Amino acid sequence: MSFMLLIIEPTTQRAGRTEAEGRELYARMQRFGEGLQAQGKLKASESLASQASAVRVTTAGGQPRVSDGPFAEAKEMVGGFFLLECASLDEAVAIAHECPAAEWATVEVRALAPCYQ
Repeated sequence: MSFMLLIIEPTTQRAGRTEAEGRELYARMQRFGEGLQAQGKLKASESLASQASAVRVTTAGGQPRVSDGPFAEAKEMVGGFFLLECASLDEAVAIAHECPAAEWATVEVRALAPCYQ
């Protein structure tokens, strides 16, 4: 079964860190991913840029609308993800408990499934 660990962090958190602090946290996350890769659990992982450079696209009444970030109403953002192959939800949750980001963000565990389920 495939599961995604979504790293959901406060939108202002990154700006409150020094570059050295950010690099150390990023290195911890990379080591975590390398461990998952060695176990054969990791399918993909990426860190995402802040919402300041994001764009949202919607269509209303047949007309496309584009909104540039940052998004004032947003208090949290997806900061990155790990796509895993696990035997069960319990295994994915156990891996999420080990994720370093759980110390400074929320790690949401989601099964991959069709959108009609």
